[in-house]
Amino acid sequence: MATATGSETAITGSVQASGAGTTSSGSAPPSDTGSASSSSSSGSSSSSSGSSGSTTTVTGAAAQTRYGPVQVQLEVSGSTITNVSVLQYPNSDGRDIQINQYALPQLIQQTLDQQDGSVSMISGATYTSTGYSQSLQSALDQAGL
Repeated sequence: MATATGSETAITGSVQASGAGTTSSGSAPPSDTGSASSSSSSGSSSSSSGSSGSTTTVTGAAAQTRYGPVQVQLEVSGSTITNVSVLQYPNSDGRDIQINQYALPQLIQQTLDQQDGSVSMISGATYTSTGYSQSLQSALDQAGL
């Protein structure tokens, strides 16, 4: 089960648009900490506007897996997913952490590249992949994508 440790950490990836094209980056979780834990399993959304347009943040419902919850948060600008954060993921032991250091950045990158909920399962991380996909779909539904 995912629980917060000394410093709360979420796994994130983002897309930055520029005049010449689009670049993307992702960050893996630190090897010694897990994810930020949220007490709510329901999704939520909020909006903020900046000088370049409106960005909406939506949080998918936490998907319960055999090894713990997986919860995805998206930042959406217009109809573009600009940032993905995984707020909760299984991290109860070293094996969970190892699997998710490998799998979550790939799932995030797929989401940013494809801009939809069609992510491929990551071999060796079936439960995390399934939970990620379920929470992602919840967030996409809230965002109207």
